[in-house]
Amino acid sequence: MPHPTPTSNPLPYEHFRGGLTDALGAPAGFPEIALSAPAIAQFDELVHDLYPDAARVDPPRLQQLAAWLLSLPEEEAREELDARLQRMDELRALMDDEAWDCHDATRLRINKLLAYIDRDDDLIPDSLPLLGRLDDVLLIELAWPAFSAEADEYRDFCQYRLNERPRGTPTEQREAWMRDRLAELELLRQSTRLEDEHFAYGRTPEGPMRVTGSPLP
Repeated sequence: MPHPTPTSNPLPYEHFRGGLTDALGAPAGFPEIALSAPAIAQFDELVHDLYPDAARVDPPRLQQLAAWLLSLPEEEAREELDARLQRMDELRALMDDEAWDCHDATRLRINKLLAYIDRDDDLIPDSLPLLGRLDDVLLIELAWPAFSAEADEYRDFCQYRLNERPRGTPTEQREAWMRDRLAELELLRQSTRLEDEHFAYGRTPEGPMRVTGSPLP
């Protein structure tokens, strides 16, 4: 199964080939200083500190990703960047929400991720037009499996809180969400069990079904 990604369209990190390149094969307009081996190694170390099973970051694939971004119309390229950067708003929100009980280990990883995103002097300086946020979105993309479950649950809780308006303290609101979701899962489990029993006895919830070619009496 593919790893969870922050958007429905994964970055073409490992398979894109193309784009404008210079005589050395690097993307046109991509500064060599951003491709220094020690800086990339340090970035790769951070990626795998956040999510150990992430793909490795190396100069060729980073160059190709930059070439892909530069091959897009500028508006589309910015949409690709912004869609991933906006996921950071969710992580910031759950960190600040007193109703959300984020595990310490997850909180530590989120802090590390946000600390890098908020830096200006990272692998690719943020001041560089368009490409300046490429390393930020690549970090989000590769490390996202470490945060996807937490972000999805928090989004569901926010929707529940908006729709159901549970009463009580923030803690009591989260406990209400958990109780209701567990109740829904139990109902689903019971429904599935009943359906299995109907099929086991040759009947569906709608009535008799054929077994071995003969109708039931």
